[in-house]
Amino acid sequence: MWARVRNTVPITVVLDNARYQRNHFVMAEAERVGITLLWLPTYSPNLNLIERLWKFVKAECLHGRYYATFAPFQQAIIDCLQDPEGRHKA
Repeated sequence: MWARVRNTVPITVVLDNARYQRNHFVMAEAERVGITLLWLPTYSPNLNLIERLWKFVKAECLHGRYYATFAPFQQAIIDCLQDPEGRHKA
């Protein structure tokens, strides 16, 4: 399934402990192509970047706010994520 290309740079993929990631196929393929799998500790939301991003979005544009319909709720999230390097960089 994966291309058989050997890099001179080691590749490490960071994974959480989701069951579908810890299956025999994923582990065998990673070994076959020379990828090191690094497993995050169980329940470690601060190490999982998407969990950190979701926490930021909730605090920034969802906490304590009411959106009457889905459209403004969706737009608030889009606006929050549009400019991560400007308004929210600090």
